[in-house]
Amino acid sequence: MTAETCHDQKGPLPSVLATGQRPSRLQRQGRYTRESMRHPGKMLPAIAAQVITAFTDPGDLVVDPMCGIGTTLVEAIHLGRDAAGVEYEPEFVHLTAGNLRHAHAQGATGTPQLMCGDARNIATICAPLRGKAALALTSPPYGSYTHGHVRSGRDNGGGSVIKRHHRYSADRGNLAHRPLPALLDGFGQILAGTAALLRPMGVIAVTVRPIRAKGELIDLPGQVIDTAARHGLVLTDRHAALLAGLRDGGLVSRASFFQMLETGRARDRGIPACITAHEDLLIFRKATDLTGADR
Repeated sequence: MTAETCHDQKGPLPSVLATGQRPSRLQRQGRYTRESMRHPGKMLPAIAAQVITAFTDPGDLVVDPMCGIGTTLVEAIHLGRDAAGVEYEPEFVHLTAGNLRHAHAQGATGTPQLMCGDARNIATICAPLRGKAALALTSPPYGSYTHGHVRSGRDNGGGSVIKRHHRYSADRGNLAHRPLPALLDGFGQILAGTAALLRPMGVIAVTVRPIRAKGELIDLPGQVIDTAARHGLVLTDRHAALLAGLRDGGLVSRASFFQMLETGRARDRGIPACITAHEDLLIFRKATDLTGADR
């Protein structure tokens, strides 16, 4: 059994999760529809599966307020959990629905619910689920563009680099189009609304990594922690979910073309940049659960 193998045995998460032993495309191959691969910013299935296994039992409800193409939902129903997701972009709702049908065709037993809407209103959209979720697992938007996919000169006969499937959203109403302070405010609203869906001692898990803007490294995990605190959530644990493989005591990079390109450009400007090798996995609980104020 490899470190990425999904097993339905609840238990504590290690400090470092070996979730990058296989590249993302291989984790998804055959488990997700081919058309959904074009989404430019996908959570690793191994991260979702390990978090769901650690914090829930079969039959529990798992929620993702910004479900993208449904990675959280797919891994949940494969593990016998029920799942509910909200997604703003109709195209991604369509892709999620396809992935959920595919999962059931492969024998997934959980029951999913999927809604198209603005997750800032999740407490209203998912009102019947209030107080029922054992876990919410999601990731904040990183902007209207992400790294996406690339065809390099090696792939197209020596021609120029062609970037594709890199636009997350063309809808100006999407939270991803907002500048970072407004984006974090919106994410705070989403966290607060999602917290209302949790059952007592339920968990919100957020995967997030630092980002660079105009060459400046931004501690997005730290800003998410501060944002969550302003909305009544307490950070109770922090893990590193590897985006790289472990081989013979060292890391095998899974860095994308664009990560390597931007890191090289930063180093050329004298900035000591490094390839991102992990996601921060932040675990939150409601302050009222920890203080007993609502009991």
